[in-house]
Amino acid sequence: MSGSSKEHIIKSYDDELMRLTGELVRMGELAVSQLEAAIDVVDRRDDRAAQHVVHNDDAIDQLEQEISHDVVRLLALRAPIAGDLRNVFAALRIAADIERIGDYAANVAKRSIPLSMAAPLTPTGGLAHLAELAAEEVREVLRAYRDRDAERAYKVWQDDVALDEAYTAYFRELLTYMMEDPRVITPCTHLLFMAKNIERIGDHATNIAENVWFQVKGEPLIAQRDKRDLTSNPEPVKLGDRPD
Repeated sequence: MSGSSKEHIIKSYDDELMRLTGELVRMGELAVSQLEAAIDVVDRRDDRAAQHVVHNDDAIDQLEQEISHDVVRLLALRAPIAGDLRNVFAALRIAADIERIGDYAANVAKRSIPLSMAAPLTPTGGLAHLAELAAEEVREVLRAYRDRDAERAYKVWQDDVALDEAYTAYFRELLTYMMEDPRVITPCTHLLFMAKNIERIGDHATNIAENVWFQVKGEPLIAQRDKRDLTSNPEPVKLGDRPD
């Protein structure tokens, strides 16, 4: 094979990989927009808009299928090895994580429909804070993936502790509300599930960060991450602990 032919193949592979990266970033941005739209319908108590958010999840699912198809085609036509192979498999795993992020955003929108039928609750504001943290995590890790920035990915991986802490605090707040007023148990239960969906979005952002690290460094991220989701074994909540 001549030198010019090799250069053409390398350039062609690089172009395809760049296009694949662009598709993944677009897919991730769509998933973040879904999360923000889901929180918006919670605030507006708009069940029709919530149904629209749920239906939009199909677009993310379709993008994942297209990306999976592109990955298979790259593997078949280019037979990548070493670093190139890491790039391709990272794309496949990241697409799966983004698809799950979209699913969790749709779940938040679904839960908002029965929630809108109950009287407005003060704790719904805490949900928006969780969503802001999760959305920023996803956006930041998408930047890390786009730029092949392992250090930025590592920071996202570390900073997920802020979302864990906020989720634990919100969990305790909702428990206190339910203990003080049994009439809010049903709507607060919806909020608990919605908050857990958002916390899981953060977990998938850290999955993406780990894949970016491996893609760039060629080794797994094995550092110990501080995990602050304490809801599996929370401290007892006392009446009167609810924040002002």
